[in-house]
Amino acid sequence: MMNFRRFLKDWSLPLSMIVGCSAYFLGQSLELPTKAREAIVEGVTYVQPTLIFCMLTLTFCRIRLEDMRLRGWQWWLLAFQATVAALLCLLHQTVEDQTSRVFLQSTMLCFLCPTATAAAVVTAKLGGNVGSLTAYTLLINLTCAVLISAFVPLVNPAGELSFWLSFWMIVKKVFPLLIFPLFLGLIIRRISPTLLRFLTSIPDLPFYLWLISLSLAIAVTTRILVHAEVTLLLCLLILTGSLVACIMQFLVGRLVGKHYEEAVTAGQACGQKNTVLAIWVGYTFLDPLTSVAGGFYTIWHNVFNAWQLYRRNKTSS
Repeated sequence: MMNFRRFLKDWSLPLSMIVGCSAYFLGQSLELPTKAREAIVEGVTYVQPTLIFCMLTLTFCRIRLEDMRLRGWQWWLLAFQATVAALLCLLHQTVEDQTSRVFLQSTMLCFLCPTATAAAVVTAKLGGNVGSLTAYTLLINLTCAVLISAFVPLVNPAGELSFWLSFWMIVKKVFPLLIFPLFLGLIIRRISPTLLRFLTSIPDLPFYLWLISLSLAIAVTTRILVHAEVTLLLCLLILTGSLVACIMQFLVGRLVGKHYEEAVTAGQACGQKNTVLAIWVGYTFLDPLTSVAGGFYTIWHNVFNAWQLYRRNKTSS
């Protein structure tokens, strides 16, 4: 029994990903009516943000406002992500081949995508600084909203959205799910110690909620990848670009963060992405095929997170 518990603890992320992928194919094999499929898809769109809201509130209950300090690594990583995205945008302007343009848009999207809201949960599990990560998450989400709004007219001139409309659409989609749980957590800490003790009485509850959310995210990702009408060459290019982007961002994040004694925190801040937003941005502002990059990135950063958690569990055992 103890070995089984240990197995579940060590491999919780891969198991969650397998469950999500299997759930999609199981649903496909059941040949459900169209209305039932649509109801399930719509249900997931409500359940996912609700789970994220709950797990962020529980996580933010554990931090104080003074913990959200600005650190030097945050500005270096902001500059790194913005610079790489800008270079890819400029390179995009020099090519005319459609396959190359979609590939560059997809890779650029992986760098423009802000830190995942769920990164706070994984960072806490890895022993990182949740306060510093939360401060960076706010900064990078605002920065990415500006950069995406500025770069979209350059890579997709046919788009009819203005800078301010694009900016508002992104902010409206991202910030409520980040700001409201943060304020709620800080308010609970301030006015209700009894409720705070109750909400924090199960230390790993945010992580368990994230595992459920991850299964749903992988099911959605599987659906996107299965239905994406891309050529094999383009699929391989996007797969490679997203993998390289993931490795680069985790590596650079950890290297920069190491100088500030926050390697884990900076690595998660730079490498773990809000891929749901990336998929939405791809569909809304760029060539719809670029949304596949968000699907692949979901796999890469969660595989790396699974490896990190496995190593930490082995070290602490």
